[in-house]
Amino acid sequence: MANLLVLPGDGIGPEVTTQARRVLEAVASRHGLELSFEEDLIGGSSIDARGTPLADEALERARGSRGVLLGAVGGPKWDAMPVDVRPEKGLLRLRKELGLFANLRPAAVFPALVGASTLRREVVEGIDLLVVRELTGGIYFGEPRGEALVDGRREARNTMVYDEVEIARIARVAFEAARRRRQLVTSVHKANVLEVSQLWTTVVEEVAKEYDDVRLEHQLVDSMAMLLLKEPRRYDVVVTGNLFGDILSDEAAMITGSLGMLPSASLGEGGIGLYEPVHGSAPDIAGRDAANPLAAILSAAMLLEHSLDAPEAANAVRTAVAGVLDTGARTADLAAAGESSIGCCEMGDRVLAKLAAA
Repeated sequence: MANLLVLPGDGIGPEVTTQARRVLEAVASRHGLELSFEEDLIGGSSIDARGTPLADEALERARGSRGVLLGAVGGPKWDAMPVDVRPEKGLLRLRKELGLFANLRPAAVFPALVGASTLRREVVEGIDLLVVRELTGGIYFGEPRGEALVDGRREARNTMVYDEVEIARIARVAFEAARRRRQLVTSVHKANVLEVSQLWTTVVEEVAKEYDDVRLEHQLVDSMAMLLLKEPRRYDVVVTGNLFGDILSDEAAMITGSLGMLPSASLGEGGIGLYEPVHGSAPDIAGRDAANPLAAILSAAMLLEHSLDAPEAANAVRTAVAGVLDTGARTADLAAAGESSIGCCEMGDRVLAKLAAA
């Protein structure tokens, strides 16, 4: 029996994780998987109920699970809170405490959604890239940090820090992924300015020597932001640090047509994975059955693949999603002007129907 923890979180999180859990339960019964589910709080909902964005008991439940399915955290209700106790801190703590240093964000275009991208069809068709983002180091965690009054002026600082072990382990994740794909790794950095990036490139090149079947190329982050829009199809696996990866993976997501379609997996060395849609909590549509659950459902597919070692079940979910999109079904974020749309629950129903019909 594989125990899974669901952390619905805030905004549309409960809506999309409900549909993802339904899909997990359905595909498990068809592929001989025995799953049990627990649920707990994270983010703003946890602040409201427990006074903290991640309670110790929720963290312990996560540690005792095979995989964690998360919805989204945050919203305007908590935006005025001090940074160190805001909803996002719960997610950062969860990643750190579970040692989830590698964030995998695939960005692939479903053929039925080529027209949903803001880029021309000939640029978008065939995009299939994977952003591998270092998740527990860099400027989000580096010390010293904080605010101070210096010579009568308010000053704030953050510190970008990486050591060679952190760089080498994320590089190996990227090279291993590239071996299973198209054998190309693009390392993104700012080595023309930052000493941190100079060490990054040195260590990545050292790791590359272990993978003579994979080609390595380097790209400055500012150029990469441009090239992702100009020629996204040429990229296979993109590996980068925490800050750059946060930005570039969202850019890659939008190239494909909608943040509502992009899943992610956060993996570490302890065997537990955290799976969450790339999109945020979207409080403006929460509770209206208007959310797109497909990113959460595709995150569940990544959970099947990475935490449960069930690639056939994962592929069944992805095939069902593609089949639904091929029928023309669209949630509001995917629908073109004048095109009809369906709600979150109905989209989940249609994915379940495709699974049942397979």
